[in-house]
Amino acid sequence: MTLKIAVLKETNSHEARVAATPETVKKLTAKGISLTVTSGAGAQASYPDQDYEAAGATLASDNDKATKDADIILCVQSPEQEPKGKAGSLLIGMLSPFKGKDHLNQLAATKLTCLSMELVPRITRAQSMDVLSSQSNLSGYKAVLEAAANYTKAFPMMMTAAGTIPPARVFVMGAGVAGLQAIATAKRLGAIVSATDVRPAAKEQVQSLGASFVMVESEEMKQAETSGGYAKEMSDDFKKKQAALVAETIVKQDIVITTALIPGRPAPLLVTEEMVKSMKPGSVIVDLAVEQGGNCALSKIGEIVDVDGVKIVGIRNMPSRLATDSSALYARNLLNLLNLIIKEDQIALDMEDDIIKATVLTKDGAIINPNFSN
Repeated sequence: MTLKIAVLKETNSHEARVAATPETVKKLTAKGISLTVTSGAGAQASYPDQDYEAAGATLASDNDKATKDADIILCVQSPEQEPKGKAGSLLIGMLSPFKGKDHLNQLAATKLTCLSMELVPRITRAQSMDVLSSQSNLSGYKAVLEAAANYTKAFPMMMTAAGTIPPARVFVMGAGVAGLQAIATAKRLGAIVSATDVRPAAKEQVQSLGASFVMVESEEMKQAETSGGYAKEMSDDFKKKQAALVAETIVKQDIVITTALIPGRPAPLLVTEEMVKSMKPGSVIVDLAVEQGGNCALSKIGEIVDVDGVKIVGIRNMPSRLATDSSALYARNLLNLLNLIIKEDQIALDMEDDIIKATVLTKDGAIINPNFSN
């Protein structure tokens, strides 16, 4: 019996990405898998219906028709309406596992086996499936471009007959995947870049990109990183010292880009109202954590706020603003996971596999992931 995969058209108004591209469809159909794509699913990401058909997919007029007989349903964000897949079918996407118990119960009630891509462990063999890295990389790049678009000066130093334009000063807060890409992009645009992070390992990475590192030196720094590579929440004393150092640094900056996130928790507050008001008029803050509460006290989701001439950019779903490339990377992340769980045209969900065990949220109507089942 032919394995059937459905690709949903996203229903969230702020989502332009798609879970499969003609490239990944072609690779899956070459294995004898049947692909059904909802018409228009890739339109906002510049992947027209005819390209999916040329790659071997069948088009469906709506999501319900696409998922009717599907064994696997692929999406970007958790569907706003319950997918009409068969009981036991797989739903794979970025399913927002930290959204709350009610959301998890809703996923369990679908009777689908739900795999959340945000939970892919950060181990070597799972790197090709790591959606947080693939999407954050593009977010960091785009954040700098959004900063440049809202900044009323140039980034590089320019020497002209009419005088010299000084380079912009860019401060990146959080040197994870998004932060490092922001540093690299700002440097390429000619800015003077500095960055901060609570993890000591970040210092070498920041400096290797040509930026200076701003950090409070303390014993607590040695335990500032989880085994999964994420930053831990620090003590109040450390936060106080770090805030003082950041306040001293921010006042000299033209651009601040904040990227700090802690999985399952509100984003840490890094830029206070007082810090914002200390910045020069014309300065720009881009808050990449705005959807999780924000790193800046005055950022607002989906808005550009002006505070005494300082613009605070709170763009919703930054990867979606680069929908063609972010979809291409995300679709490859999904393809690599599918290659793990499809064996000889059959679904083989090995619950002893570290990647599968970490990623499966619900099965047979129950929340089974050990991190969320209590």
